[in-house]
Amino acid sequence: MIVQWAVSYAAKQIPELLTEPIRIRFHIAGEILTALALIGGGTGLLAGWPWAPTLFFVSMGMLFYTAIVSPGFFAQRDERIWVLLFGVLILIGLLAVFSVHAVVAA
Repeated sequence: MIVQWAVSYAAKQIPELLTEPIRIRFHIAGEILTALALIGGGTGLLAGWPWAPTLFFVSMGMLFYTAIVSPGFFAQRDERIWVLLFGVLILIGLLAVFSVHAVVAA
């Protein structure tokens, strides 16, 4: 997510910076925080840190929110492959949540 926004910014492919600068900055900040939380939660799980499951589940909630809201941009432009990609991301995320929950609950 961070790389995608950095590349889009460098390529000047974020027209909303001119048309909706406040909204898009909040959106980008939310996605960067989501990415950092996912990295932290995943790293913590791999390292076995006791607080990691909590951060993992919070970060997955953040990911689900962005994976539900973000496809609207692509749906509006009739770019169905991207909408499908977000759907697949949600399914993979659900599998991850249930897998981690099963391990944590055991």
